[in-house]
Amino acid sequence: MDFLKVHGDRKLNGDISISGAKNSALPLISSTILAKNSVEISNVPNVVDIKTFLKLIKMLNGSYEFENNRAIINTSTINNTVANYDIVKTMRASILVLGPLLSRFGQCEVSLPGGCAIGQRPVDLHIKALLQMGAEIDIKGGYIKAIAPNGLTGTTIMFDKITVTGTENIITAATLAKGKTKIINAAKEPEVVQLCLELKNSGVEIEGIGTDELTIIGRDRELIEYKPIKVIPDRIEAGTYLCAGAITNSKITLKNVNSEHISSIISKLSQMNFKLDVLENEVTINPTNKILPTEIVTTEYPGFPTDMQAQFMALATQAEGTSIIEERLFENRFMHSSELNRLGADIHLKGNIATIYGKTELYGADVMATDLRASSALVLAGLIAKGKTNIHRIYHLDRGYENIEKKLNNIGAKIDRLRE
Repeated sequence: MDFLKVHGDRKLNGDISISGAKNSALPLISSTILAKNSVEISNVPNVVDIKTFLKLIKMLNGSYEFENNRAIINTSTINNTVANYDIVKTMRASILVLGPLLSRFGQCEVSLPGGCAIGQRPVDLHIKALLQMGAEIDIKGGYIKAIAPNGLTGTTIMFDKITVTGTENIITAATLAKGKTKIINAAKEPEVVQLCLELKNSGVEIEGIGTDELTIIGRDRELIEYKPIKVIPDRIEAGTYLCAGAITNSKITLKNVNSEHISSIISKLSQMNFKLDVLENEVTINPTNKILPTEIVTTEYPGFPTDMQAQFMALATQAEGTSIIEERLFENRFMHSSELNRLGADIHLKGNIATIYGKTELYGADVMATDLRASSALVLAGLIAKGKTNIHRIYHLDRGYENIEKKLNNIGAKIDRLRE
């Protein structure tokens, strides 16, 4: 098993090119199940979750090529509609095949998903919506078994709670359904917007893109002719590297970034006294003479993303004063706090609120990654810790960051990937 050895207390300087967004590429790959042609997707990040999802497509008897961040996917040969446990257990996003498989084939079996252990992320909202569209669903033996022999039928669906993967699943289900589907309280994340835009660009009638109310005119099982797709930049990767610049108080420029997608992150860094030079596709963070404490409440887009909470917790250890982070989306997403405390942080938890007392000196130690974003927070902390920090279980990190140690080493970090 790999681990990272981070040599701390080093300044950074230089440019980082942002990879394509994993969380956009995954629903786009899933949506190729709706296509009658081979689909070319470029700017696909070479990370474990993508490789896992492509294996799932192959397991369904589709085919793919994946090289140089470009995937060509052919799902016209799919004749297996069972997404088994061996694949799905490692990645929650596997649930995204439920909607397109059911709407295209009228049946499917999808194992209940796994992924990061950051709290309950139930699929009941997906199931409830598909039931409204006429599906018959039975959960048995760890599988969601769904049938819709005559296809799905459009209807009005109101999500009780905003769900990104739920919205994406119902968008793809509605694409091949009969009639009109209206989704109320839809997620507005950039990844959802791109899915809608690419489907619309390929002939699907969709209204309300970018709002919380979507209307989709179903094609009654007529497959789409998908046009080539380029995945949007990864806003969480961009935010993570901005935090790398902030925590080391270094000048870093991000290239190939969509600054609009990270406006809440930029705003929070500005409040913490960092000056950022912001262009449409480029953002530079500059050093500051004093890092100010902050208060953060995680919420759905366009609010502050839960996927950046851990990185800002690491940064807050270097602020001059007390910072507060309230996690409103997941009930078990502070597991990294105890690992940061091992490095010398002073973090106290009470329910879904973390209080970070700064500024504290961090010292290298052995720490363990508990989920994808927690692992990146430990890398950030390791960059400034005195001595060496060994980060174990980095398979979490590899799920979502493409060449993180290489990108950081290119701008002055010293991170070794070793085996244990």
